[in-house]
Amino acid sequence: MLKALPARFLVSPEPGGRRRSPRPRSLRPISAALMTNPAYFEVGRLLGSYGFMNITSYSSSQSGGFPNDAVNQDLSLGYSPEEIERLRVQDVGEGQVKIRLYEGRVVQGPLKGTQTVFKVYPGAIAGASEANLMALNELRTHAFLQSDARDICENIQFLLGAFETATGEQWLAFRDDGRYSAADYAKITSERQLKERPNFWNPYDRAYKLELRKYFVLRLLNGAMCGLVHMHNHDRLHQSLGPSSVVLNTVAEKNGYYLLPQLRDLAFSVDIGYSSMGVGALSDGLWRRASAAGASTPLEKRAFGVADDIYGAGLLIAYMAFIPFCKAGIMDGISLQRLLENTFRLDIYAAREYESLEQNIYMV
Repeated sequence: MLKALPARFLVSPEPGGRRRSPRPRSLRPISAALMTNPAYFEVGRLLGSYGFMNITSYSSSQSGGFPNDAVNQDLSLGYSPEEIERLRVQDVGEGQVKIRLYEGRVVQGPLKGTQTVFKVYPGAIAGASEANLMALNELRTHAFLQSDARDICENIQFLLGAFETATGEQWLAFRDDGRYSAADYAKITSERQLKERPNFWNPYDRAYKLELRKYFVLRLLNGAMCGLVHMHNHDRLHQSLGPSSVVLNTVAEKNGYYLLPQLRDLAFSVDIGYSSMGVGALSDGLWRRASAAGASTPLEKRAFGVADDIYGAGLLIAYMAFIPFCKAGIMDGISLQRLLENTFRLDIYAAREYESLEQNIYMV
């Protein structure tokens, strides 16, 4: 059950979805009643539903697409065959828990009028014990990351409050700083390219649009990495990082200067503080993988967890470097991951050379 948060957690930056400057801001406290009482919120229409993506297992890296050992040796990056075999690639799967999203707003208190997005976890009546653990973990993670009003990261979604309904559903209320995800942006952009026609009146139009797209993607990735670094600096892993877990306030490339990417979906976040290492039902899989990889001491397990998140960040970078620049249907996230892990065995230089040779197929 979600209970009232300690008073030191109950602070919030200025409401609204506008781009904020880096200068110090005056932060207003929020009462405990506002944070946990559903009467302070008004629920609007259903926005949709989705499942969480989480690293479920690791499988041995397999070489595919190269016919001889000589090429495989070239792609070994200086590692021995034994070390290459120990290299594991992430198998990412969608969990059983399906959450719903609703729009809404605050109707009472100092933040009256603030637009919100509600994330609803299924209740105990539906037999969703895992959902309760995920909701509680997400609540605790956001509360911890927001515990210091002077150290709140604008690249992490801001939690306004939480409450439980009579049916056991867990409702988390987030400030509505954007409803699009990086996956939405990539999909919209790739589909738009199917309809675009050459502009013979302006020969620089294509180059201009490409520069806008590059700038937008770079700002998106920069914001996502800043959020991840903030989490790691505060002893928290994300463990569900991907294009769907980065929320955007705009998908218009011409507004790239005002883009504010934020990390969301912290339900699988893991505390990697030395006193909490190995604790938590949702992190059992991570520590089993760490042990299987040879990590035995707390320092080694912590390093493994951080490297695990960074690997996910690398896949996100690869996704955003390809998909928004491809026409719809040519490449998808799963195919790209298999190409990098199986065919190129994580050799980025070989992948870049291949992409440059095949740019007429993959790129616009």
